[in-house]
Amino acid sequence: MFTLRFTTPASWTQVVLADFDRFLQDHAAAEKKASGMAVSMFSHYPDKPVLVEAMINLALEEMNHFRRVIKLMHERGIFQAADEKDPYINGLRQLMRRGSDVYLLDRLLLGGIIEARGCERFGLVAEALPVGSLKTFYQVITESEARHHELFVELALEYFSRDTVQARLDQLLDAEADIAAAQPHRAALH
Repeated sequence: MFTLRFTTPASWTQVVLADFDRFLQDHAAAEKKASGMAVSMFSHYPDKPVLVEAMINLALEEMNHFRRVIKLMHERGIFQAADEKDPYINGLRQLMRRGSDVYLLDRLLLGGIIEARGCERFGLVAEALPVGSLKTFYQVITESEARHHELFVELALEYFSRDTVQARLDQLLDAEADIAAAQPHRAALH
């Protein structure tokens, strides 16, 4: 549906693999927050049944991912870390406009962009891991994130014109590229 305008360098993947336990902790936190965001969306827009049903399904899927990451962590003898503020997400939040319609549009499109970035980065992790169950897990997660980023754009198109969606998506993709490029590499999704 769209292409990110900044490509994560291979050096990011090396940082992740060097501290994979920490990456798993961050991944778990990201899945938990994604589920919470979906709950927030269906709670705030009860008059939009297409969105409500999609966000219920998304919340359940993200919580299932969270459960699976927690299981992987426990198998490795590690536990959840305290939630941290994510500078990438906070940078994106600064782009959100006020006003009910534009706020909804921005929430949907930024949700799609965040999922697309997750898709890209989980794909890099999957590609770098040796053959085995962990690699397979990250391949499945990558495919799931691809569906999610498409879902958010489809929802935007449900409620806004194609021209409106495309114009705002172009602006947000440009801004996201700058925000993503500015982030230091760390053993975290963003």
